[in-house]
Amino acid sequence: MITHAVGLSLGPTSSVESGVAVREMASGKLIYVDKLFSMNDVNLFFENYPSLKNSIICVSLPWDNTMLEGKWRVLSKPYQMIHSHGNFINSDNWMQRFSTRGSDLLLSLKENGAEVFRYEIYLTRQKMNLYSNFKERSSADCKFLQATLKNEFGFEELPSNMMPVAQLEAVVGTLLAENKLKNNTKKIFEFKNLDVINVI
Repeated sequence: MITHAVGLSLGPTSSVESGVAVREMASGKLIYVDKLFSMNDVNLFFENYPSLKNSIICVSLPWDNTMLEGKWRVLSKPYQMIHSHGNFINSDNWMQRFSTRGSDLLLSLKENGAEVFRYEIYLTRQKMNLYSNFKERSSADCKFLQATLKNEFGFEELPSNMMPVAQLEAVVGTLLAENKLKNNTKKIFEFKNLDVINVI
């Protein structure tokens, strides 16, 4: 029986913080929120997490930031057309949108009986009406997300001061996990043998 929902907002590298949130399904309350950095931290969290078999876990897909030279190229990467034409050269793995960071760990969790799914944070926010008109991950965007989670989704335990964006995105993961339990999600694609889901 699923008793907890775990959201993990995975950063693309160890220098970018990851966030984890655990929500008790019966009460709907957040019982644990924290920041993680390295994959060792993530692995240690799951090794010490007592309710692994009774939880549904949603892990975000981090962008692949391993590109290249020039800020404009990094920022333009998600918008490049991915179909190949005649003389197109996929230099520096240009078409790789998402980082494979943590994929082996998540597959091993699934093989050990945990329910693990992936999600794309921006698509999920759009479907759940959590998307603002501000620049993604800016201060205004984070304030909007935190206020909406607190006021519209009933997370009264969220503090009034600003939380790190990774933790807020992890809370979104717990909401998606709840929707998965209610059969209110669909598979949108597969990434490294794990289903990527979103709200219907």
